[in-house]
Amino acid sequence: MGQIRGVLTAMVTPFDAEGALDLDAARRLARKLVEDGCHGLVIAGTTGEAPTLRDDEKLALLGAVLDEVGDSATVIAGTGTNDTAHTAELTRAACAAGAHAVLVVTPYYNNPNEAGLRAHFAAVSEAAAATPIVVYNIPARSVINLSPQLLAELAAAHPNVVAVKQANNDDLGPIEGLEILAGNDNVFARTLAFGGAGGILVASNVAPARMRELYDAALAGEAERAEELDRALQPLYEAMSIAPPAVSAKTALELLGTIGAAVRLPMAPASDAERERIRAVLESQGLTAVRT
Repeated sequence: MGQIRGVLTAMVTPFDAEGALDLDAARRLARKLVEDGCHGLVIAGTTGEAPTLRDDEKLALLGAVLDEVGDSATVIAGTGTNDTAHTAELTRAACAAGAHAVLVVTPYYNNPNEAGLRAHFAAVSEAAAATPIVVYNIPARSVINLSPQLLAELAAAHPNVVAVKQANNDDLGPIEGLEILAGNDNVFARTLAFGGAGGILVASNVAPARMRELYDAALAGEAERAEELDRALQPLYEAMSIAPPAVSAKTALELLGTIGAAVRLPMAPASDAERERIRAVLESQGLTAVRT
């Protein structure tokens, strides 16, 4: 595997009622997502509650998903932290475990300058060796914005830096040397329209087949059909932000009878009001919610 394109789902991380990692549920969810149309899965990303996962849990989750779907889908491991040494160590371990690619967020909170960012990605590139790297640009969470010029520079300097998850809609567009992946669901169709490779998406946890249909329409040059599908999906995209995305997606999946909605602090379960709003969107989309 290794095709970093199409519908790449930022998969939620299932926990049991006590908050322990539920690898059996992760396997079931990964299998369902791939069977329903996802080209790949991002494991232990933000939607996967990476900040609350220990490194051994991230690697166990990666191993389980690779074993379950690694022969039929691209499996990308989230390995970025705000500590360069830690990021390099986790990247090296994920690559050794067989990750098809790694997703590396800009170092959050530290607010490094461009020299620090160049050195950070140089260290991660060396740690990844031949494994492809997807840079994750999300200034809303990390404070830093990687400009298109700096991203192109990183791609030119490091052959294994091959793509960017672009979560800055203001800079969304082609970048020399990089595949562009939508970092926000609501610009998935827009990204495909200018020739982007796909998206790392939250709503595809809930409606993978529909988002695959959108991708296939765009790829076939059926622009009007892709726009129609995108308009129809906008309420679902918005529903993923009714509560924090990990909480919203897990709530929707529980309502659909797929996995439980347990999250780890500092995330808290959806309120009754949030839950009912998510249920209403699911039903308006023709997705049958379980009555609980």
